[in-house]
Amino acid sequence: MKLNLATTLLSTLVGSLISMSAMAQDATGAGASFPAPIYAKWAEAYKAATGKAINYQSIGSSGGIKQIKAKTVDFGATDDPMKGEEVEAGGMVQFPAVMGGVVAVYNNESLGIPSGTIKLNGPVLADIFMGKITNWNDPKISALNPTIKFPYQNITVAHRADGSGTTAVFTDYLAEVSKDFKEKVGAGKAVKWPAAASVGGKGNAGVAANVQKIKGAIGYVEYAYAKQNKLPVTLLATRDGQYVAPSADTFAAAAAGADWAKAKGMALSLNNQPGAKSWPITTATFILMYKQPTDVKKSNEVLAFFDWAFKDGGKLADELDYVAMPSAATDFIRKSVWTQIQK
Repeated sequence: MKLNLATTLLSTLVGSLISMSAMAQDATGAGASFPAPIYAKWAEAYKAATGKAINYQSIGSSGGIKQIKAKTVDFGATDDPMKGEEVEAGGMVQFPAVMGGVVAVYNNESLGIPSGTIKLNGPVLADIFMGKITNWNDPKISALNPTIKFPYQNITVAHRADGSGTTAVFTDYLAEVSKDFKEKVGAGKAVKWPAAASVGGKGNAGVAANVQKIKGAIGYVEYAYAKQNKLPVTLLATRDGQYVAPSADTFAAAAAGADWAKAKGMALSLNNQPGAKSWPITTATFILMYKQPTDVKKSNEVLAFFDWAFKDGGKLADELDYVAMPSAATDFIRKSVWTQIQK
């Protein structure tokens, strides 16, 4: 009798804990590591405001697409948007959630050069990541930086080891500005990096960690990761030939002319946009959801979360140097994208 009572109480307790866990985790998403810092901030503030939890797993864009296709999450996230036709064929919708920039970061232990000082342009950056430029004192780097004396220091390329939207954005830019890179490496979520001295890391955090610990390393990460890890960043030449620093202002300048409504699946590239202040490697990060969701309640909660983020998350985005979506874009998302999802 006592054993049965104890078993019953234990079962009730476990059931209650499971129920509480389910209540605390109202919706789940997975995918791109690029927006993970801002999604974490938004989720924290959203829970404080509403008491509802959004759980996001930073597993890379390829993983996010795989998970949403498998219907194991309520939303998938990718920096490399799916083509509009593929989104439609999959019974999904796609919309941008926030914008930011991909930056080149370097290990400064052996260089001793302050952040925001080194100037690089697209072709030279491409040559570095192809392994054609292997030392920091290469004449091509020195020619862009006549006032800097670079030490003899071998370069190690730090790149993503997982399927990555950040890689897709970065390689898309390099392929656009370098014919050689386009022909020999190409663009995509995963490419074969030809540099003899190279190392892969999982997620933006993995690349940042490798850059931090390897002398002479250079890598590419979303700007928030550079700031969080206090990694020095390079300047980059715009399409107009002006050197600019990464910032919310230069990311916004690159996105100024975007016409989201005209793109199928809202899949726009913001790379290499015209304008003297346009950061050349700028992107939006995208959300994928089903028109006929498996769990309507959780799907509605995802929409409520992003609606809150569009209305009240702009300041948090600014603090992390992301760029909030403009009101014209969010109005279009509410009226023309979210209305396709079963409520």
